[in-house]
Amino acid sequence: MSTKQKNAQSQSKAPVNSIDKFFHVSERGSTIAQEIRGGFVTFFAMAYILVVNPLILSNALPEGSAFGTQDIAAGTALVAGIVTILMGVVANFPMALAAGMGLNAMVAFTLVLGSGLTYQEAMGLIVWEGILITLLVLTGFREAVFRAVPLQLKTAISVGIGLFIAFVGLINAGIIRPGGTPVQLGVNGSLAGWPAVVFVIGLLLTIVLYIRKVKGAILIGMLSSTVLAIVLQLLLHLGQKSEENPTGWGQTIPEITGSPVAVPQFGTLVQVDMFGAFTKIGPLAVVLLIFSLMLADFFDTMGTMVAIGSEAHLIDKEGNPPRSKHILFIDSIAAILGGVGGVSSNTSYIESSAGVGEGARTGLASVVTGVLFLLSTFLSPLVELVPTEAASTALVFVGFLMMTQVLDIEWTKPEIAIPAFLTIAFMPFAYSITVGIGIGFITYCVIQVAQGHLKKVHPLMWVASLLFIFYFVLGPIQHALLG
Repeated sequence: MSTKQKNAQSQSKAPVNSIDKFFHVSERGSTIAQEIRGGFVTFFAMAYILVVNPLILSNALPEGSAFGTQDIAAGTALVAGIVTILMGVVANFPMALAAGMGLNAMVAFTLVLGSGLTYQEAMGLIVWEGILITLLVLTGFREAVFRAVPLQLKTAISVGIGLFIAFVGLINAGIIRPGGTPVQLGVNGSLAGWPAVVFVIGLLLTIVLYIRKVKGAILIGMLSSTVLAIVLQLLLHLGQKSEENPTGWGQTIPEITGSPVAVPQFGTLVQVDMFGAFTKIGPLAVVLLIFSLMLADFFDTMGTMVAIGSEAHLIDKEGNPPRSKHILFIDSIAAILGGVGGVSSNTSYIESSAGVGEGARTGLASVVTGVLFLLSTFLSPLVELVPTEAASTALVFVGFLMMTQVLDIEWTKPEIAIPAFLTIAFMPFAYSITVGIGIGFITYCVIQVAQGHLKKVHPLMWVASLLFIFYFVLGPIQHALLG
């Protein structure tokens, strides 16, 4: 047990009310106020999905569709709210869920535009993927794979995710962009534009408040930079970022153009066809597509769960968070509900670590985040006030908090250090948590064989590594089989 864990436990007190008792708030060294703050921070760090998911999925809508982006936005908020509250109440874990980035792109560009499926048929495959993952949880297989991963490799996963979310934050804020080199600072190597100023001021304010031990540093930094963004937009009308306007706002513009309240429309609910894809593209193609969806979802959640549990000091001596099976079960059900809701597979969000960095330690924070998602079905104009430049300050700063765990890896032992390094490196470089985990697993197994330690590798690590090898060459296999 780490020093931080001991300190957190030593600070725990007797529960002060029924809510405290149900969520074990005091027992985990937290307070109700701290959990509420953490829930708000997680919501604001994730709120971009309410804008981005409709933008991505709208590419899959046929002309004259009976529902549009407003329906997708409302459905995204509704399903995210329900599954996040379930995560809080059932698993008592400070992790929120919403439509998965990457998975939604696969729905739009691979399943619909690439394979010729309808929107409803694509959602049917999402439901099948969720059902299969749920069965793996109920049989204990998914948790068994998680527990088979060596502790220091779990730590490397957490550290790698820290770098990944920091990179995501910098990309979303426009601080790091593609350029003459693969990536570069800002616009042509310089920080340009008022949105960049909003991010820099928000991040520096967060750092100063954190160093000064001010409670709510992350939330204060995020909201303060949002206020600055609103004022700047009011005065300067900066517009959205584009090739013609590279110094504009990112995914959301901090202004309200109409009423702050909107009546939600849920036209995406139950827009699902469970069997159409089998007759349209054939069972083999369907199996390969479901497998690729499932594998990404399977290991992304495992990494996210480890990272959040480590940051919240909820990990046991083997690197496992409490109620692992409950966490994985809710995550699996979320995939099904995302398909039924017509908004793509819902999965655990690493942005939850922003709330944990603010002090969230229990499922109460998830309940707060979930309620905010439900409210946002009516208040979407207010949610869109928080620009990505402000929300990204939380992601970058939490990346620092998660990076501190790197000290727990034995860097003097190459058999641990090499797979740990590759796990950490590939997550941001490949822009994928799943890829980082897969590279780490495969390298770990190869090194153990080279050292003659074959029996030290858990059989499920071999199973997972073989699945990852298949996953990494899935494109050529699909091309060979399907033409």
